[in-house]
Amino acid sequence: MQQRRVGTTGLTVSRLGLGTMTWGRDTDEHEARDQMIAFAEAGGTLVDTAAGYGNGASEELVGSLIGDVVARDEVVLATKAGIRARHGAREYNTSRGHLLGTLDASLERLGVDHVDLWQVHIWSDETPLEETLSALDDAVRSGRASYVGISNYTGWQTGQAATWQRVVPGRTPLASTQVEYSLLNRGIEHEVLPAARALGLGVLPWSPLGRGVLTGKYRTGTPSDSRAASNHFSGFVNPYLDERSAGIVEAVARAADGLGWSTLEVALVWVRDRLGVTAPIVGARTAAQLRGALGVEDLTLPPEITAALDDVSAD
Repeated sequence: MQQRRVGTTGLTVSRLGLGTMTWGRDTDEHEARDQMIAFAEAGGTLVDTAAGYGNGASEELVGSLIGDVVARDEVVLATKAGIRARHGAREYNTSRGHLLGTLDASLERLGVDHVDLWQVHIWSDETPLEETLSALDDAVRSGRASYVGISNYTGWQTGQAATWQRVVPGRTPLASTQVEYSLLNRGIEHEVLPAARALGLGVLPWSPLGRGVLTGKYRTGTPSDSRAASNHFSGFVNPYLDERSAGIVEAVARAADGLGWSTLEVALVWVRDRLGVTAPIVGARTAAQLRGALGVEDLTLPPEITAALDDVSAD
């Protein structure tokens, strides 16, 4: 698999990342092992998790496979802090103390002394930005993180955070931003992508398959084993089961038929090759699904197909 630099840093990652949001909950240890093996065999290096995924279960499962399935120095290990589930509700906390405490817990669950990329999972108005960013500086200075980034920041938030880190002496520049991006959600093209390019940040899109909708699995209904049929993911998928999304999925399906590809391949290659994108994060429930995504390495969309998809999915 081809490797790409993360923004203007010296960090390089595979141009597809392995997402582990469902690990430890919907994806058990056997499927996770098979996924990690398939990903490593395909030349994948970027493995992304978060302290908030399954309240740490994802990190524990990832940690159990490092050194067993794949060597530590063969993966770029990324995790996030700032979101957790508490008393049945999602809680945001980007205070310096909470972030650094979360990082220590993440390192313990992962069984490593540092992560390659540590990201603030969410913006919060409850904590001054300079305090949040100071946690990133401390993580790098202490050797607990090699690079740092942000996630789910708007354009102005991205610009403010990245500029603060660049102009204040002694600060650690941001390496990346992780944001949702797909043919069903192109909102980051207006401000986030231009800000990232101008400030030297790599872009790691999450849900590049439109929360699974762009695979085409919902074209004729909701499969019983799909995320839309589950209690904890139905609200996540349902916003993309509308008329506009259905029209885009049909356009992707027509392109796939003409190329002899799957709809997944068309949608994923479109995101992977967008200007400014470093590596889409692909999360799969099974190893078979992941292998379908890993098969895009040698695929490139014809320019006329890209242009047609741009037109039909324009905001």
